[in-house]
Amino acid sequence: MPDTKDWTWVLERECPDCGFDASQAKADEVPGLVRDNAARWRKALDKGLVASGRPDDSTWSSLEYACHVRDVYRIYLERLDLMLNEDDPLFENWDQDASAVDDRYEEQDPRTVIADLLDAAELLATRLEGVSSHQWGRPGRRSDGASFRVATISRYMAHDPIHHLWDVMQQRD
Repeated sequence: MPDTKDWTWVLERECPDCGFDASQAKADEVPGLVRDNAARWRKALDKGLVASGRPDDSTWSSLEYACHVRDVYRIYLERLDLMLNEDDPLFENWDQDASAVDDRYEEQDPRTVIADLLDAAELLATRLEGVSSHQWGRPGRRSDGASFRVATISRYMAHDPIHHLWDVMQQRD
């Protein structure tokens, strides 16, 4: 696994776990990736694969992963809006592990989570489809100093939901 402190690997090569390769994805393909991923989460729910119960103390449950993906879509929609409407915005820090605890991911209703995930994915995909050619280069920064353009943050974001669905599928094996 690449160095997790160096986030740039996500944009440069195939993930050794889930196989997604953001370097081969075009930014304008991300809306389709988002919709496809959301549909796969729906199928996972229909198969009974989205449920509470961690496989071990250090691994999220499939329900927690689904909540996280829902929130990824929501957070990146906010970040996209900031990038499109402000000059080089600095994003608020998002402590993903704290969100899981504070928002009680493990106690949420799986059907509601997936419905909300589908809605958030569609909003993000639709917004991304509206990005004009000159807007793909607009900048934004995370609180850790990582700098993105709309095109790179979109491709970077696409990995997370794909990877976490892969995580869920690994849990069932």
